[in-house]
Amino acid sequence: MNLNERHRDFFEKVYAIVRLIPEGRVTSYGAIAKALGTASSSRMVGWAMNAAHSKEDVPAHRVVNRNGLLTGKMHFSTPDEMERLLRLEGVEVKDDKVIQFKELFWDPYSEISV
Repeated sequence: MNLNERHRDFFEKVYAIVRLIPEGRVTSYGAIAKALGTASSSRMVGWAMNAAHSKEDVPAHRVVNRNGLLTGKMHFSTPDEMERLLRLEGVEVKDDKVIQFKELFWDPYSEISV
């Protein structure tokens, strides 16, 4: 049994939250972990996001690190794909960092109840 199979339920909960991120907004791995009641599991959220790239209905490009950096960009089809998808939604990125991160940040903990 691989990691994805053992943690499928957790991953699906992560994906459910990611599907709720509004277009043109971003959130962080840690914010998703906190919303799930597992604040110390942001790395596991990252693993879930790495596994999400085969799922077209999971907007993985909207999940960045706590500083707004595109740390997951290497897991997309090309290193520029994450930025390209964000730009299509009107999100400005410079030097692999979301401009106006605080203003665009979507907090799932306060927006939804899991």
